[in-house]
Amino acid sequence: MFRQTRSEVADALEAALEGLDLPTDDLGIEEPPEDVAAVLASSAAFRLAGEVGAPPPKVAADVAGEIDADELEYVDTVEQQGAYINFLPSEAYFAGTLDAAQDDGFGRLPDRETSVVVEHTSANPTGPVHVGRARNPIIGDALARVLSYAGYDVDRHYYVNDAGRQIAVFTWAYETFDEDDLPEPERDSPEYEMVRYYRKGNSFLEDADDDRVDEAEREIQSILQGLEEGDDETYERVGEVVDTVLGGMSATLERLPATFDEFVKETRFMRDGSTDDLVTRLKELDEAVYEEDAWQLDLPDFEKNLVFLRSDDTSLYTTRDLAHHEWKFDTYDRAVTVLGEDHKLQADQLDATLDLLGHDTDQLDQVFYSWVNLPEGGMSTREGTGVDLDDLLDEAIARAREEVEDRLDDRSRDDDIDEGDIERIAHQVGIGAVRYDIVSKQPTKGITFEWERALDFEAQSAPYVQYVHARCCGILDEAGAEPTAGDLDVALLGTDAERDLLRVIARFPAVIEQAAEEHRPHVVATYTRAIAEQFNTFYRECPVLDADEDVRLARLALVDAARHTVANALDAIGVEAPDSM
Repeated sequence: MFRQTRSEVADALEAALEGLDLPTDDLGIEEPPEDVAAVLASSAAFRLAGEVGAPPPKVAADVAGEIDADELEYVDTVEQQGAYINFLPSEAYFAGTLDAAQDDGFGRLPDRETSVVVEHTSANPTGPVHVGRARNPIIGDALARVLSYAGYDVDRHYYVNDAGRQIAVFTWAYETFDEDDLPEPERDSPEYEMVRYYRKGNSFLEDADDDRVDEAEREIQSILQGLEEGDDETYERVGEVVDTVLGGMSATLERLPATFDEFVKETRFMRDGSTDDLVTRLKELDEAVYEEDAWQLDLPDFEKNLVFLRSDDTSLYTTRDLAHHEWKFDTYDRAVTVLGEDHKLQADQLDATLDLLGHDTDQLDQVFYSWVNLPEGGMSTREGTGVDLDDLLDEAIARAREEVEDRLDDRSRDDDIDEGDIERIAHQVGIGAVRYDIVSKQPTKGITFEWERALDFEAQSAPYVQYVHARCCGILDEAGAEPTAGDLDVALLGTDAERDLLRVIARFPAVIEQAAEEHRPHVVATYTRAIAEQFNTFYRECPVLDADEDVRLARLALVDAARHTVANALDAIGVEAPDSM
């Protein structure tokens, strides 16, 4: 109801301002502080005071006086408070909220008929996914989910770097070294087995004598040249390595979960002629220069030129990514890319180049994130010293299992939990804790992951929110039936705790809308904490099962509304909502 009320308030304000012959370009609609009973307020009087030549409170009073609340459905009262105009909710607002939140799909917005491709993760397929980069798939998948909830038609893509030097080194190493000369893999999984070749190859190139290194470099260069020339045999050799590693990486990412609709290989844009066509058009730009044995773009807003073609006529990653983005623009209405903060210069240059090529770069949005660190220290896939994401998730499940087992004796819910249930809950809580802790922070802020905070059932963490969903399920199970339409008498929910919970529930669709528009899934995570806190207040102050029958039914409907809201809010950021804990 919040979104509908916002529209109603906007229409009423606009009509009032027009009636007073005042400009309507900025209505100043905002959410008031928590201690104000209104669901919405307007600060337009501050802006209009100079034009009217009267103090803001006088302007606010005049505007409020122009609005007849009796003509509004979701607003009961319009009040002036200082320079603000407050809009207090009607019974229809609360009744509509309670009714809407009974639906399993509560929070999903109407179809926008707009396609969006979200590219995320796109880590080089050179070994296991490590913790430092874990923020990319978690933010990327959460953002894709939020956009889907907001009514967009979303495709999730992983852009595969299968044409760069690292992959050429990997392919050469895989074909050069014997498995007998390699250490045992850290896990029985394809990427862990394959990464041994990559590390061995890099070690060889650093430590071997010059003649052997020169020979290896010639072979590596021949692989790069073969890719550039479209040699089928070279593509098959590289593809074997890349696809094997990607298979293992995908299995790890699915644990988060983060899944993809398509793995888009950069060699695709070499083989179909897109890159060559792009290079031709880039050379024709006024900004194109040939300097230092390479074709470059001298972009005026950047200190560093964008190199797009080497002297041996081989393209670069950025060149192929430009062709990739042109394909995105042809295929989708909008494109979003999730990138590490170290890629900002490259992304800005790509954006500027696409603009020079005549594309509407308003179609493209980039979301940058900072790194995830562990107290134990640094990480590096190449050196083999990193903390792998698999290890972090295993540890999360193990710690969650201990926490769940420790809490068994304190459970008030009368149901039997067996070993299978404990394992299921441990997975839901453990992986949910990792994911929630990462997605709940603003992407540009660095994170040091701490177990005690992430798995704290009492703090503002995933288990804290998940437990609210489990508690809702427990109440409804004990009641023996879910509420029906006849149980939705909102007039019986008159306490502050009940009304405040309905207010928070009403905001959920608007939270989804905001998170999607701003590309900030952490807004949804923040919201889950707010509803969890408000539900716990309601749970403490308003008995459900022991209440009089009519109140009991109404409160069960409110519990059901909270259950749907918490479940869908968690789902929108990719965190499971356990039925029991």
